[in-house]
Order: sequence, then C-alpha cells, then structure tokens
Amino acid sequence: MRRSFCVTFAICLSCAFSAGLAAENWPQWRGPGGQGISTEKQLPTEWSPATNVAWKVELPHGYSSPIVWGDRIFLTSAIEGEVVPGHIPESVRIKQPHPQSVAGDKKHALKLLALDAQTGKIVWEQTAYEGPVFDARHQRSTFAGPTAVTDGKMVYAYFGPEGLFAYDTSGKLAWKMVEKFHTAGLGAGTSPILHENLVILQRDEDNETSVVVAYDKTSGKEVWKTKRPVQISWSTPVIVTAGSRTELVTNGSEHVISYDPATGKELWKTTGVQSNAIHTPLVGKGLVIVTAGYPAKKIIAIRTGDQLEDKRVAWQHTKGTGYVLSNILYGDYVYLSTDNGILTCLDAATGAVKYEGGRPPKPTHFMGSAVAYDGLIAMTSEDGDTYMIKAGPAHQIVRVNSVDEPVYSSLALANGRVYIRGTKHLYAIGK
Repeated sequence: MRRSFCVTFAICLSCAFSAGLAAENWPQWRGPGGQGISTEKQLPTEWSPATNVAWKVELPHGYSSPIVWGDRIFLTSAIEGEVVPGHIPESVRIKQPHPQSVAGDKKHALKLLALDAQTGKIVWEQTAYEGPVFDARHQRSTFAGPTAVTDGKMVYAYFGPEGLFAYDTSGKLAWKMVEKFHTAGLGAGTSPILHENLVILQRDEDNETSVVVAYDKTSGKEVWKTKRPVQISWSTPVIVTAGSRTELVTNGSEHVISYDPATGKELWKTTGVQSNAIHTPLVGKGLVIVTAGYPAKKIIAIRTGDQLEDKRVAWQHTKGTGYVLSNILYGDYVYLSTDNGILTCLDAATGAVKYEGGRPPKPTHFMGSAVAYDGLIAMTSEDGDTYMIKAGPAHQIVRVNSVDEPVYSSLALANGRVYIRGTKHLYAIGK
C-alpha cells in the first residue's frame, strides 16, 4: 500500500513538474493570445553573438516576427526590385501621398518561408506575390511587416493590398484573397488572427472604407464584414473572454469597439485613443487596456462585457508610451515603454504608478515590442541589445544580451528557445 502511494505520488509530481516546463508554440503576432507572454520555464536568459546560439541563418528582408509551431518556423519577407516605369502608387493617384513614403513605384517579391526549427534550414519558400505594389510604404517600414498566423495545419500570410494567402504546412497554396485598398502610402501593419474556423483582419483605411472582416480559414470565403467608423490604423485585434461570451476587441483612434467574433456584430463601443492606433490591446485583470503614443500618449483601461456606459472605463493614463512598439501586461503590472526604452510601471488593476523613468544604460531606440517570461521583461533595441528587466514594481536591469546586428522585429519564444530576427539573420537562442 505504501509502495503504491509512493509510486502514485512520484508520477503526479513528475507530471506537475513536466507541465511547468512544457514547451509552447508561438502561433501568431506576440504569441498565444497576442500578449507577448510565455509560461515556459526553461527559456534562455543569457546570450551573446558567440554564446548560447543554437544556429544563425541568413534571411531575406522583412520585419515581421517569426511564428513557431512544433518543428517549423514561418516568416515573411519582401524583396525589392527595380522601378516599374509609369507605375503610380495609389496614395499618389488619389493625391494623399505621405512625405515619408517610398518604394511604391518598384517591383517586389513577397514571400512566405518555412524553416526547420532544429537546424534553421529553409524547408520551403513560396512567392505569394511578385510585381508592382498597389501603394507605397513608410521609409522605416517594409512590405513584410504583418506577422503570419498558424494553427499547425495551415499558415496565413498577409501582405496588405497584395493579399491574404493560405498555405498548408508543406507549402501548397490553398487559397488567396485580394482586395485592393490604399494605405496612405505607409504600408500595412495589422496581423491576421485566428478564432475557431475564422481568419480575422482589422483593416482600417479611412472613415469611409475601414472594416473588420472574417474569412473561413479552410476555403477563404468571406463569412462576415463589418464597417468601422475609424480612420487608418495599424493595430492587431485581440480575442477576449468576457464572462460567458467571447469578444473581438479593436483599438482605434475615434473608437475602441468590441465585436462578436462569430458574426461581426458590434457589442459595445467607447472613445478611442485619439491618436495613431498602432499598439495591440493588452488583456488582464478583467480589463482590456488600449494604448497609443503619437501624436498623443494615451492609455485606457476598459471593462469588457455588459457595462453601464459611465462604468466602461476603469482608469486612464497620459504618458509613457512610444510610437510603434506595443506595451505589455505581465502579472500584476502594465509596463509602458517610450521609443527610447524609458519604462513606466503601472498597477494593471488601478492604473497607479509604481515607477517612472526606468532607463537603459545607454541611449538607444526600440521598434520591436517587449516579451515576458520567467519573471523577466525582455526588450530588444534596434542595436540588437536585449535588456532583461526584472518584473515587479521596482526597475532593475538584470543583464543585457546582444546579437551582432540591428533588430526591428519582436522576439518569438517557443519550445525552449528565443528567436530573434535581425536585419539579415534569424537567430535561435538556446540549446
């Protein structure tokens, strides 16, 4: 009897220990739920160009983040070609060019790549589109900005007005959907997400043509499309559990709007960030927290579900955010970052300031968004330095890790490794 108890206890303990160390996939922009958080306990926390690098492989250009499912890594790229004589990008044609727009008059090859996660070898490479682009992009951006999404059976790559493409994991094209729309000459930024049988896109262009749209993930058939009364944005929506229902919550300048993800029906709407909506919403503590950093700095914590209108907003804050990089909610705290990596820590439930002015040890700039794991916030600068910051109400940089090239993408955390996409290479950090 005693032996049986001991064996049973040992098995249970082993199972509990294994569950705590369980590997995770990183299937979309910012990983599971779009929040930038991994629960893995054996991810590496130290590296350099010469240490703890499992492999390093050269990649074509792109700023999208890698996604990981099992032994496969997927990411997109955009290869710029020659000028196409006589081609006029849409933002120029409609007389709405942006002063920092570029490359709208050139040919591009837009690709989806699959890599072996163990070796970094490219398993297959598919050209989703090749030819002149419909509109231009921002000079600091790329036509491979949106991150792909996968359910382990199919991979969905989005290239804005050049289309949404569905491939199986062997690289066979299943379907594509192309709808042309202008991007104000700045390019697309939103990434597709999956919900049950749907691929969902938040496609904000202007007050007249902005939509959120869902496609059947098997066939590509449009299931629903809902018009949005908002101007252009680059934010990716999130799926939120609100009591007994599920909500699709979207950031926006004029409005933050929640929809039924199955039908596209609007569930509630409140005042938006009144600024460029680029950041992905944060989810936790019964709240959705939307943020923006330019031209106004805005943080709004919103109660989901059925609420009285005057009770919808839980708290607000008006400083500490950057332009492009999304913020992060980890544990009890929200961590806001400026473009220069200056951190503010807020209590997620109340908005109370825990600290402000947490600085990197040297001047730098950030475009990629933070990730969090094992009690640490990892912020990777454009210099390729990753600042490992202890999570909690006091600012402490534990260490600084580096790769030997600039980084403009966000990290991926999966199956015991940290994946870092630099401007020329993809790094697999860990064993």
